[in-house]
Amino acid sequence: MNHNKRWLIPPTLTPEADSNLAAFPPLLRQILFNRGYPTDAEARAFLKAEADFNTDPFQMKGMHEAVERICFAMEHNEPIAIYGDYDVDGVTATALLVQTLRGLNADVRGYIPNRFEEGYGLNKDALDSLKADGVKLVITVDCGIRSPDEALHARNIGLDLIISDHHHPSEGPLPPALAVINPKQHADPYPDKDLAGVGIAYKIAEALLGNHETSLATRQSLLDLVALGTVADLAPLVGENRMLVRRGLRYMRQTTRQGLFSLAKIADLTLTKVTAMNIGFGLGPRLNASGRLESALASFELLTTTDFMRAGQLAQQLEVQNRERQRITREMQAQAETIALAEDPNAFLLFAVHEQFNSGVVGLAASRLTETYYRPAIVASRGPEETRGSCRSIPEFHITEALDHCKDLLVRHGGHAAAAGFTVRNENLPELVRRLKDFAAERLSAQDLRPTLTADIEVSLTELGPQVIKNLSYLEPTGYGNPDAAFVARNVKVKSFRAVGLEGKHLKLSLQDEKGLIYDAIGFRLGYWLKSMPPRVDILFTYEVNEYNGRVGYQLNLRDLKPAGSSN
Repeated sequence: MNHNKRWLIPPTLTPEADSNLAAFPPLLRQILFNRGYPTDAEARAFLKAEADFNTDPFQMKGMHEAVERICFAMEHNEPIAIYGDYDVDGVTATALLVQTLRGLNADVRGYIPNRFEEGYGLNKDALDSLKADGVKLVITVDCGIRSPDEALHARNIGLDLIISDHHHPSEGPLPPALAVINPKQHADPYPDKDLAGVGIAYKIAEALLGNHETSLATRQSLLDLVALGTVADLAPLVGENRMLVRRGLRYMRQTTRQGLFSLAKIADLTLTKVTAMNIGFGLGPRLNASGRLESALASFELLTTTDFMRAGQLAQQLEVQNRERQRITREMQAQAETIALAEDPNAFLLFAVHEQFNSGVVGLAASRLTETYYRPAIVASRGPEETRGSCRSIPEFHITEALDHCKDLLVRHGGHAAAAGFTVRNENLPELVRRLKDFAAERLSAQDLRPTLTADIEVSLTELGPQVIKNLSYLEPTGYGNPDAAFVARNVKVKSFRAVGLEGKHLKLSLQDEKGLIYDAIGFRLGYWLKSMPPRVDILFTYEVNEYNGRVGYQLNLRDLKPAGSSN
């Protein structure tokens, strides 16, 4: 287990940047400089969460053709299906386009494949049954960019197909659809390449609704969905995503969406104060739970229903499924760890496969392995003929590139640098494991593989206080791609500490600064320090508000600690 983390503190901002950012408090100046905003104008645009480029949806390749075809379908009352994916990004994107088209009086339905029976993305049987139901136009959201055969099948059976997706296209020609909307496709001029699937669905909605005042309220009413899907899918919170999520959170605090009320209530969240972190840890996992264990249609219905009784039932169902998902994940992680380490405890890539692994939770188990051992990890569920795997990786290893090297062995695969999925026929599995492990050893054996924690600036605890919290609030929404500001403080005295949480995994500490002031601190997953806590420590932490029983205080959230004076 890798407890020895490397700490990185970026260089102090340049004198030029210091004077450019003179309007901001010194602490904020350094943070803005670290984030890549060294001028007053760039810093203001970032803090206001404005995109500094043209966000007109019609810049996207394929948008004109798509909108034309959708308008034709609406004029002729043709049935339209929105074909999504079973994760939060896919479910919110499906709900968003269904809501938009319903508002325009279209004959529209949502379709989300079942993870266990149909697998990820477009499939021919689903297209056949939609065609048999009279559907004339299928619009994919968050999937389809790597489905050339299925797109050809749609064409052959006379079904018009529009693909909207944010995953990387594979090399070679795009699927033969009527239109492909994906800013990552070759020669697409749209300036922001990082939109989530739901972000691209929102651009389609924007293009359909137009820019006139009357549609403003409709466009705003979709932003809570955009915030949910973008944060849950770990799209980087910079550029247009940051703008959409900030607006989405603002709208979510006053949403009229029945399902969100019910979900927030069950997650014990106050919607009027909702943050990106609440989505990541509270709302997102519950919306994901249905697709991981059964069918994501429950989450889709929750986000689109106007019946408060039904919303309450569905939220309750998701809560039960999420608890079950947590239990299965814990068991599977322990089992996957045993399998992966028994095979080769020093492997550069951890691989665990078992026929009893639930294919809806393999990604979560892989995530935990990567977190624990700081290695790329693959956890896979073996079926009678095929094995489905989920991969998670570290910054030093592009996992989708690794799968591309083995594509001759795979039925299908796709994903991003840090996460991917694949299907392989069982007879090719041993060769796939061997090749991936060799590839990882070749890429990683010369590297010092330790998790790296980055802080923004070194501080003395006496510098902290309510004003710092106020300044930090301008960085919101924080999350993937725009992390919370982090600080390092040296030689801090430990006054007291104790274990808290399940099995004493976490630490609660009281720390003292040089003036004798006491600070509350929490260290999640740092319980292993209990047996060997030094009297003085160096700490890397974020600074946050802690509301407890109606009392508002401040606390240090420790990411890591080391004995005072020990090297990085």
